This record gives sequence, structure tokens and C-alpha cells, in this order.
Amino acid sequence: MINKYRWWELVLIYCGVAVFLTFILAPFLEAFMVSLRPITSIFSIPYRFITDEMSFDSYFSMWSSVPLLWLYMFNSFMIAAAVTFFALLAVIPAAYAFARFEFKGRDGMLTAFLAINMVSGAVLLIPLYKVMQQMGLLNTYFAMITPGVAFSIPTGIWLLRSYLLKIPKELEEAAWADGATRLYTLRRVILPIAMPGIVVVAIATFIGAYAQQFLFALTFNSVNELNPLPVGLFQFFGRQTVVWNELMAASLVGILPVLIVYIFLQRYIVAGLTAGAIKE
Repeated sequence: MINKYRWWELVLIYCGVAVFLTFILAPFLEAFMVSLRPITSIFSIPYRFITDEMSFDSYFSMWSSVPLLWLYMFNSFMIAAAVTFFALLAVIPAAYAFARFEFKGRDGMLTAFLAINMVSGAVLLIPLYKVMQQMGLLNTYFAMITPGVAFSIPTGIWLLRSYLLKIPKELEEAAWADGATRLYTLRRVILPIAMPGIVVVAIATFIGAYAQQFLFALTFNSVNELNPLPVGLFQFFGRQTVVWNELMAASLVGILPVLIVYIFLQRYIVAGLTAGAIKE
């Protein structure tokens, strides 16, 4: 039986959680408060956290300031969804192969995947630009989707492989004894059991692709209508000033798709992250 915490231990735990949440939530809270203030009072001295002039006007005016804002949000969501879909097509069979098959160079390839994750995308911008140019993908959605898929696959393989290793091989052997092929076993036996792990990989890939579109879009695309949200937000930056309240409002609205996806798939995330934590 787990012993109860002493009162001072509980105080330390709650204080630590409070400090952690403060650092995590403070930027979002400040962004929300800035979005409610008129532009004239954002940098007023002395600083006041709450003012009498607060309103939600910036959440309506931002659409007229940047008419294509809705299109930028759609582009971000579509690019992230495409990256997730194509990455999973490669990650699922690759992770299964690394989890179930013994072949020469397997451990070396897994180590190489970790090394790839340590390389920043900025280092490969010039080679990637040359590749995109030769393939005729510049100024297209695929110019932003292809690098996202390439950088998402190594992490996805590591995450899903760890989950597949926890699935007993006896389940597959029982299916093979009944005459099932390996592909049928993967589709009908392994994938349903591994669904929480697949959802975790999908969400991690989606969030990463949604948040890391700026560099590739700025380099590989010059068509305004194809820009994702991070690049589109630059239109709130004027020559002389920055419309901070509308910029913060658009930024907060832009993270809603990721937040909605996370809320609806939260139970799968918890199941995937806690799988194997209890020894049977």
C-alpha cells in the first residue's frame, strides 16, 4: 500500500505544479489579455493587467485586416493533416518491421533515426531547396508537406515501435496457426490493439507539423494563397507599427484546431502513454 504524503510534501508538490503551470500558461494568458486591449493601451505606463477598455473587437477586426486569414488557417490544418497521413503510411509498416524482424543493421538504423532528429531543418534548407526545384515542387503544397513527412518519420517509428514491442507475439502466432497471412494479422490483429499508440504518434506528428511550418513555407513558397498561418501572421506587421492585439487574437484562434484535436482524442493519448505501465 502506498503511504500517504506528509503535509509539507503535499505543499511542495502543489507549489511545484503551480510554478510549472505558471510558466506554461502565463504566455497564453498574457496573449489573451493583449488581444482584449486597444492598441493604444498595450504599452501604457504604468502597466495594468486589466483595463476598462477591454473588448473582443480585435477578434472581429482581424478578419478585415487580413482577409485571407481563414485561408491561412485552412492551409495550416490541411498541411498538418497531410503530413500526418503520409507519415503514418510509412511509420506503421516500418515500426512493425523494426519491432518484429531481426535483420542486419537494424540497431544502426534506429540510432541513425535518433541522429536525424538532432539535425535542425535550417541546416538542410539549401539542399532541400535544390531538390524541390529539380522536382518542380516549389510554390506548391507538397513543397511544405514533403519535408514535414521526412522529419516526422524517424520520431514516429521510435514511438510506435516501443508500443508494438509490448504486444505479445503469441497473438500473431495464434493467427498464423489459423492460416492468416502476416499482412492480414497486421491489419486485423495488431493494428486494432496498437490503435492508442498510433493515435499518440498521429497527434504528435500533427502538432509538430502544425507548429513547424514557418521555415519551409517561407523558403519553398512565394504564393500568398498557399501560405500557412505562421507566415500569414506576418501581415499584421506593418512598416511602422505592429497590430499586437489582432496578432495575438489571430494566434490564439490559430491554435484552436490543435486544441480541439487534442480534446477529442485525449482518452487515446492517455491509453497510449500509460500502456505497459502496469505489470500483469
